[in-house]
Order: sequence, then structure tokens, then C-alpha cells
Amino acid sequence: MTDGPYRGLKVVDLTRVLAGPYCTMMLADIGATVIKVEAPKTGDDARHIGPFIKGKSAYFMSLNRGKHSIALDLKAKDDRAIFERLLGEADILVENYRGGTMEKLGYDWPTLHARFPKLIYAAISGFGHTGPYKTKPAYDMVVQGMGGVMSLTGHPGGPPTRVGTSVGDITAGLFALSAIGAALYHREHTGEAQKIDVAMLDAQVAILENAIARYVATGKAPGPIGARHPSITPFAAFATGDHPIIIAAGNNPLFARLCAAIGAPALSDDARFKTNDLRNENHAALAQELERTLKTNGAAHWLGLIEAAGVPCGPINDVAQVLADPHVQSRNMVVTMEDADAGTLKLAGNPMKLSAFADPKTRPPAPKLDEKGGEIRAKGFKAVGD
Repeated sequence: MTDGPYRGLKVVDLTRVLAGPYCTMMLADIGATVIKVEAPKTGDDARHIGPFIKGKSAYFMSLNRGKHSIALDLKAKDDRAIFERLLGEADILVENYRGGTMEKLGYDWPTLHARFPKLIYAAISGFGHTGPYKTKPAYDMVVQGMGGVMSLTGHPGGPPTRVGTSVGDITAGLFALSAIGAALYHREHTGEAQKIDVAMLDAQVAILENAIARYVATGKAPGPIGARHPSITPFAAFATGDHPIIIAAGNNPLFARLCAAIGAPALSDDARFKTNDLRNENHAALAQELERTLKTNGAAHWLGLIEAAGVPCGPINDVAQVLADPHVQSRNMVVTMEDADAGTLKLAGNPMKLSAFADPKTRPPAPKLDEKGGEIRAKGFKAVGD
């Protein structure tokens, strides 16, 4: 069990695949005891998604570390009794079924709240528990498309492009994690538990950032613009003599320092580039001028000079380079997990650094299906808690 501010918090986890498991993994990472309730025989769908290491899903293991598994059929009377006993002990129930599923199982919010008045119920679904889409199923790709994010991703004229990580799922998991903290605070001060309703589509709308502001201001829906910022220039990827780099000169002083650092000070006095608005208007011409110089030497050379000038910049790393980055490693963002079958796995660490608690370099493994089932059936949370 990991120590943390949520130590002693009891979580019943009905989630599977990604959005919900990501949320409950973060809860476990900061101390909560998480009992993962899975379907008998098959378990979480993610157990069957690759890549596989010695027959075990690395995908599943990367999202379920530190949890405990029990297999229950929620349509079977005896298993429902065990599940309800766990709910009676728990602080939080997290699920990510499509809307309407919990009602069919007889575990709608009014029923849960009447029977377990201190239980916080966090529901993560594709479209939420209200509205015309509430019973529709969803995956990350669906809400990336419906939520507008894909319309902003990629290059002008290119095909629809998915964001390279599952932002539809992960943002929903993070919003649920934040809402759970708010609900716990509310319960602490009022004694009242509540239902949390987080929709993946809502989360995508919430992260549209200035795209909504640009549409409201101009009346024109923004589209993909490649690797540059829509409102700040230069704030983009630029070609060098070997590898592209990121330069983010977010104001006039930074732009002047950038120009001086690369040996092109006259650019900051060019009438086309005197202000951010002008640079935005003339972004293609500015990129051409900057790259004329940047292509005369390699990425490492320019990053050294630009960083020394105090201008935000960086390389474009692949995943192997990220995991090898000394700063990433120093922040303990690459942790290990020992699995009895798969061996030692490297995983992403926990970005929530809390001064009162250690940030372990190793994390508990993900459970086998029903690994603690017998003990949990007999003792409930006492079988896996402090």
C-alpha cells in the first residue's frame, strides 16, 4: 500500500479500460485502498489489449497498479450481497459504464444514496447521465472527434488526426479525480455525500482553451494549423540543420532576445514583426526568416544559445528520449513495478508531488483477476487495508 493523503480512504472500483482506471490508479498512488470489481472469467477488457509481456497486458498493468481485484457477477444474488457489503464500508464508488447501466443493475444514485448515505458516487461516462446522448457508448476516439479536438489537430488540408495520447479518456479521469477531492471536502464539512457526473465529451469541450474564444470573437470555427500556436508568434516548431526544435517567445522582450541569440537582431526591428499581432499576421514570413538562420547549424547548437538567452525552448523528444531524460528521471516520473510474471516494468510516475509524503521509486503491481477475491469475500476492506 502506498502512503499518501488518501491513506485509509476506501474505494470500490467498477471501472475498466482507461478513463476510470486512470482515475482510480491516481487515487491508489496517493494512498487510497482500491478494490477493483471485475467480471468473472474475463475481467477488465484492458486485460486483453496489447502489448503483452509474457502473456500479460502491459496496457492493463500500466493503469491498475496498487489495486486489489475481486471477480463478482453483479447480476448474481450472492455476488451482489458481497458488492453491497463493500459499498457499506467504502467512501467512494467509481464506475465508467455508459449512462443507464447502473440503473439497470439497481444501483442508481437515489438507491445508493438511501442505502449508503456517506458514499460518494463518481460516474465517468462518454456523454454523462443527462442529455440526449446519455445512453450512447463512447471511446476516446469518438469524443476526440465529437468534442472538436480533432478539428484543431494536424496540418491544414491534412486528414483528421487523433491526438497522440488518449486525451478523451485521461482528461475525464483527471476531472473525476479533482471532483472526488471536492466531494470529500464537502462531505468533511457538511456530512453530505453526493454524486459526481463526469462526461468524456464535456471534458473535451472544457479543454478547447482559446479555440472557443477565437470562434466567439471571429465567428469562424478554427481549424488545424500544425505545430504553432494560434495566437502567439513565434511559438512553434522550427527546422534547424538537423532536428526541429520548439521555440516559444511569448512576448516582445523574449522575441528580441531570441533574435539576438541566433545572430539576427534586425528581425526584432522589422516592421512586420514589431508586435505579437503583427507576428501572428506574418507568421509564415517570420518562420522563413528564422529558419534561414536556424538551418545553418544543428538543434543542440541553437538550443544552447536560445536557452542561455532565457527564451523558452526545447527539443522534440520521442518516448525513448523522454524516459532517458535526466530531468524526467530526477522528478521520479519513471518508476518501476515488479510483476511476478512479467518482471520489472517501467511506468510513468505520479506527477502530484506532495511535500508531506514520499514519492516511491517502485509501485505495487497490478492485480491478477480475483487475486484477493477470497480474502475480500471473507473480510471486506479489512483484507487489503491497513
